[in-house]
Amino acid sequence: MTPLLSVHDITKRYGAHIGCADVSFDLYPGEVMGIVGESGSGKSTLLNCMAGHLRPDAGSVVFDTRGHGPRDTVTMSEPERRMLSRTDWAFVHQHARDGLRMGVSAGGNVGERLMAVGARHYGEIRSKAVDWLDRVEIDAGRVDDRPTTFSGGMQQRLQIARNLVTGPRLVFMDEPTGGLDVSVQARLLDLLRGLVRDMGLSAIIVTHDLAVVRLLADRLMVMKDGHVVENGLTDQVLDDPQHAYTQLLVSSVLQV
Repeated sequence: MTPLLSVHDITKRYGAHIGCADVSFDLYPGEVMGIVGESGSGKSTLLNCMAGHLRPDAGSVVFDTRGHGPRDTVTMSEPERRMLSRTDWAFVHQHARDGLRMGVSAGGNVGERLMAVGARHYGEIRSKAVDWLDRVEIDAGRVDDRPTTFSGGMQQRLQIARNLVTGPRLVFMDEPTGGLDVSVQARLLDLLRGLVRDMGLSAIIVTHDLAVVRLLADRLMVMKDGHVVENGLTDQVLDDPQHAYTQLLVSSVLQV
């Protein structure tokens, strides 16, 4: 099977500081990869390099495109990469406000992504927006309300609807449950798990929360100081960590 995404030796430096160094892995269709580590471990830098938000200093990010097969997105033209981010890719920000237009209605937020890929029929766009609000457990009666009137959990669910409405194959998630109350986190995780399964999505999830990757990720990479120190099946890594740093992460959760 051809990998959906192949990351080869991705490296990003900020002067003398290493953001991430020589990171490589393959992600297959329908697979969810978790990336964990403390703040400053390099996980968000790696995610942003893969998603095209940062240009790496070295390495390649090869995506199996629908029309042209495997392409290195690092060397893609900006218009090509922008279209990829509207169609086959999606990015869920930690803070929903970074992924929404707060002055546009809930339905407008979802509809904008459809219009970005050529949808023009107002009735069809609105109908699909209402359908997606329902899928992320937002009352369809709120379709004309602005996100500023929504709770944090609702804003995050709206951001997910905006991202998934075009049927992407790969979703990047940066701390998708960060900053939410525990009960809201649980509801959001259940929603994400169902959507990933039902849509056959591939996803890369960056988080410091081991419970999130335990629930969502098939495989797990542990990062420290910009380097991958351990990787493998999620349950295997969490239940029998081999690296001292991973052991420390797991034991710190167990002690809480």
